[in-house]
Amino acid sequence: MLLEYIPIAYLILIAVGFGVVTVILSSLLGPRHQTFDKQASYECGLPSEGIQYLQTPIKFYVVALLFLIFDLECVFLYPWAVHLSNLGLVGFFGVLVFIGILLVCFLYEWKSGALEWD
Repeated sequence: MLLEYIPIAYLILIAVGFGVVTVILSSLLGPRHQTFDKQASYECGLPSEGIQYLQTPIKFYVVALLFLIFDLECVFLYPWAVHLSNLGLVGFFGVLVFIGILLVCFLYEWKSGALEWD
């Protein structure tokens, strides 16, 4: 059983080893001197002006987290849809509970104003 995973383990070791060797070689063989021009940000061929650091509003992160939650819902629903005939009523009602919990969470987010973009 475990012998079937040996090629996958070799592939992972080769990938990690290649990454480590590449990083080590680039730090050993790469240029070491830093100038102002190399450290300056570069945008559209012109030197940047004004503030380079802008704070991102928290609303973007809330929307990203909500997207991840409901995207994971889709990940769990695809296998359920494929094996629906094998699961019977227990599987059907289990997914109804799962969707119900997510719906309650979505309604809470909506009512609390997390989706408002003011």
